[in-house]
Amino acid sequence: MLQQPASSEQQARFNRHIAYWLLVCAAVIFGMILLGGVTRLTNSGLSMVEWKPLMGIVPPLSLADWQEMFLKYQQYPEYQKTNFTMTLEEFKPIFMYEYLHRVLGRFIGILFVLPFLFFLVTKRITPGLTPRLLVMLVLGGSQGLLGWYMVKSGLVDNPHVSQYRLTAHLGLAVFVYGFIIWTALDLLAPKQFQPNHLKRFSYTLSGMIFLMILSGGLVAGTRAGVPYPTWPLMGDSFIPLGLYSLQPAWLSAFEDMLTIQFNHRMFAYLIVGLVLTFAYKALKSDLQGPLKFAICCFVGLLAIQVALGISTLIFYIPVPVAAAHQVCAVVLFSVSLFVSHCFSNQQQS
Repeated sequence: MLQQPASSEQQARFNRHIAYWLLVCAAVIFGMILLGGVTRLTNSGLSMVEWKPLMGIVPPLSLADWQEMFLKYQQYPEYQKTNFTMTLEEFKPIFMYEYLHRVLGRFIGILFVLPFLFFLVTKRITPGLTPRLLVMLVLGGSQGLLGWYMVKSGLVDNPHVSQYRLTAHLGLAVFVYGFIIWTALDLLAPKQFQPNHLKRFSYTLSGMIFLMILSGGLVAGTRAGVPYPTWPLMGDSFIPLGLYSLQPAWLSAFEDMLTIQFNHRMFAYLIVGLVLTFAYKALKSDLQGPLKFAICCFVGLLAIQVALGISTLIFYIPVPVAAAHQVCAVVLFSVSLFVSHCFSNQQQS
């Protein structure tokens, strides 16, 4: 017998189930971004020098296993040029950070694929949603490959990963996370009236916060936060000498630590001004539902993010503060997506 199409009430219930599943996936990806940040901040990312997607699930269990892993690590530039005095006991923590990061990536794959197949086989997915879920699946797989491509850049001569690959890896993770959040909101959020004149402004803010996260990836990849641990000045001046000194000049925005940190600061100031302007205009409008509360959270989170960014600099990049700065950026991006979605999910008048 052919399965009867789901009624509108049944499909609404199926959509809620799919949305809840997607939100769980997004929450785990959020944790993955946090763990990835900690892995980078503790210089743990190059501790696993092999990529075994299927066989690498079992960690070292005996002293012989640990010695084997440490011996492999010793064959690569990070140990030979930077950590040549490291002991086996010092190696174990950095290995475990990278190991847990990779295992969590595999778990996310399982968490996505198995429910997706269930929803697909039981015909609970609306036709228009299936392509979006397939795109998420492809992007998630690409993220794993991109992660290894990033690690490989630090296993050749220079024991530091490419800032371009690191930024791409972070950016793709945040993009997939945002794509999942937006899709879940499509399935959950009811149509409602909101003042439409702020729609483009809200989209612009979401895009700029995403670009700001990419800018942070460049700062992390080049360690651009190290040379000038001061605020509001960079050294002795607000606009330091030597900006855009590389040839060609545009290359400085990606490879010169001074220029990268300066650009990150200026981008932050711009976003602060735009968010405050947007919040002022939005709160003067006739907002409905939870949107007003979300905009207040938007402003509050922005203040926290700025404080974390300044603290990361002046306290010389402490791991807890720097990791909080990264994940707060993702939370800020999440709220901006919610706000943008509220303006896009318009009820026809």
